[in-house]
Amino acid sequence: MSIRHTTKARRGAAATALAAALALAVAGCGSGDGDKKPDDAADRTSTAGKDGGDEQEPAVDSSKTIGEMKGPGGVVVTLHSAVRDDGGFVTVNATVTNHGSRLFNAIDWRSKETEVKSLSSVSGASLVDEKGKKRYLVLRDTDGQCLCTTGLSGIKPNESRPLFAQFPAPPKSVKDIDFQIPTMPSVSITLSG
Repeated sequence: MSIRHTTKARRGAAATALAAALALAVAGCGSGDGDKKPDDAADRTSTAGKDGGDEQEPAVDSSKTIGEMKGPGGVVVTLHSAVRDDGGFVTVNATVTNHGSRLFNAIDWRSKETEVKSLSSVSGASLVDEKGKKRYLVLRDTDGQCLCTTGLSGIKPNESRPLFAQFPAPPKSVKDIDFQIPTMPSVSITLSG
């Protein structure tokens, strides 16, 4: 092989290596979201200040109350909305407040599924249509994570945190439904939308 062909081959290999390096560099310049663990989604629902959190979920009108659940240890869940959307989902938004004297961890609110990674979530919540005799469970994403608030641990006395849970929507004819969280009494709410 002549020197001319060797030089061309080296230039081609160098150009290929440079193109691959540039492609990797550009891919690495994303928003950084690819480095987040699935449980990091929980930080969006926590109060600002925990992690500097400017990534909170959309604000909910917390002055509106459609239901309230009072549980053991002074824990109160105030429901603000249960909205049916066009995509066939119902999103329940609420606030959990610790009126007790000890830290609260929502360990008992999680579902019994083993693939749910967060130990303190509202993944065990459900909507129950008593007339239709049907229970709607919290939806999961493609990684098996609940479409709900996770990371509900270490809630201090007198601290409040927003929470949400998303469910498949019942038929349009269903207006009133029961919202349930393990260890809490259920509450009847009216779906909007």
